[in-house]
Parts: sequence; structure tokens; C-alpha cells
Amino acid sequence: MPQHRITRRRFSTSLLAVAALGAPAVRAQAWPGKPIRIVVPYPPGGFTDVTARLVAQKLQDRLGQPVTVDNKPGANSIIGVDALAKSPPDGYTMGVVIAAYAANTTLYAKLPYDPRKDLAAVSLIGLSPLVAAVSNDAPFKTAAELVDYARRNPGKVSFGSSGNGSAAHLTTEYLKALTRTYMVHIPYRGAAAALTDLMGGQIQLFLDAAQGLINPGKSGKVRLIGVASDKRLPALPDVPTFIEQGLAGFTGSTWAGLLAPAGTPKDIVKRVADEVARIVKLDDVKARLEGMGTVPVGSTPEEFESFIAAETAKWGQVIRDAKVTAD
Repeated sequence: MPQHRITRRRFSTSLLAVAALGAPAVRAQAWPGKPIRIVVPYPPGGFTDVTARLVAQKLQDRLGQPVTVDNKPGANSIIGVDALAKSPPDGYTMGVVIAAYAANTTLYAKLPYDPRKDLAAVSLIGLSPLVAAVSNDAPFKTAAELVDYARRNPGKVSFGSSGNGSAAHLTTEYLKALTRTYMVHIPYRGAAAALTDLMGGQIQLFLDAAQGLINPGKSGKVRLIGVASDKRLPALPDVPTFIEQGLAGFTGSTWAGLLAPAGTPKDIVKRVADEVARIVKLDDVKARLEGMGTVPVGSTPEEFESFIAAETAKWGQVIRDAKVTAD
């Protein structure tokens, strides 16, 4: 065989090998080549939507392509998550979910998607520990007084939530289990309705993300008596944690995290995760998140995947123990 043919063949083989090794790098450099969509499975204006839009704007600045938010609310986030799961895994559709995503795995006997097979973790954006608010005429002003009163008066304390299986509901069920108290659950269609009845004295207790409770608390419309976290929130420095008040181990939060359809190229997933980690550390973003009562995180895909697994196990146990069912 002529020498030049061997050389040409070896050269071609070498080019193919180099191309294969460099494919992820080339793809990452080429992406994004068009606008990116972020699915939010809740209506505009809430915690999930505000967080998603904050990140979307900064991603747009850093990636050089429009990043739009597509609100697809309904069925406790299932409609939007299902749309995300069925989107092309090309890096141009992602979604922001919260704690309900982990709870739904146990709360619903059947989902239209498989969270373990159809979706991929990208990054945990931030954690928002729940804050306990009580009505001004409630016969307790601290977490310790709440627990003592609930123990002495089973069924006399009613607590609101934004719906069965919500973070507000499950965290309060967790509180009941830890303190061996019985309080009556009153589910509402959204946090706003629950807060309205709390301010009116129709219910006595409401645990929710700090974002919606900071202003009512500071204006004296409700009392804020505890944070379900191991640290106080910068936005509410005078509100002690439940742990400080003697309830060891009591933590509960909602959170916002970015997902992608399963099969999205790993180099793109890593690129977005790296960008989110940088974004949440920006002074203006950090200040905005902390002002909402959210602790900025910015994790790797692997860290977020482990976090989701832990949350699914934790809230799954609460759901089973309290026999919580979906609406």
C-alpha cells in the first residue's frame, strides 16, 4: 500500500478523534444560538416567578441571548413541570421549581412525568426558610408559647396554608409531629387568602416564605414569631429561629431551583449552573434575594440532585405520617 494513503488515513482518523474529544467544547461555545425559555409552573408575581425573572435577566446579559419566562400554572406545578419534561433537551428550555416539586413525588400516586428519568437538576438558586406568623389576637407571642398553648388546647389552634401539600402545609405538619401537638389545617387557594384570614383573626397561625410576610410583620398587621432555619434571616434580624427557642432540628423551607429536560447536554447544564453560581453572588442579586428572605446558593448539578433526593425523602415521610392527600 502506498505510504501517502496510510498517512492520509491516519491523519483523517486523528482529525475524527480530535473532533470527538472537542465536541462538548465546540457545542458549549456555539450555544446559545437562539432565545432561551424558562418555564415557571406558577402565576406571575409570586416567589417562583420573581426568582426566575431575576435570574433570567442576568442570564440574558451573560449569555447574549434573550431569556424569557413562560408562566404555565396549574395542578400544584404539575402542568408546567410536565411541559418542561416534554420539551426538547437542547438547552433552550429550562424551568424553575420549588419545594412542591419534591413533595409531589409522594403526594400524587401518579404523575405525567418521571422526576428521576425525565428531568435533570441544574442548580439550586436559593433557599427561603419559612417564617411563622400569628394573628395579633392570638394567645401566644413566641414559638414556645405557641407550642405550650397547642399542647394544652388540642384543636384550638387553626393554621392556614396555600393548599394541601404546599410547603406551608407540610412544614406545619412537621412542626406538629415534632411537638406532638394537634392543630387544625385550613387550606386556601393561595397564600394571599390565607394571609388575609390571618390578619382578620379567622386563623391563628400561618407559616410561609418570608417574601409575603416581611411587610405585614413590619407594619404590625401580624406577629412574626419564628424562622424555620438554623440561622436568622438578614431581612428579619429580630425574629429568632425555632431552634433558638428550643425546637431542636425544626427547619423547613421552600426553595427555587433550575431544571432541564433529561438528556440536555451535560456541558450546557454545567455552563448554566456555573453562570447561576456567579449570578447569585452579584451584589445586586444577593441583596434582592436576601431582601425577599431567600438565602442565595448557586449549586452544581450534582449538589442540586442530592438536595432534591433529600427533600423528596424528608417531605415524603411527613406526607405519609400525616396522611396528607392532594386536593
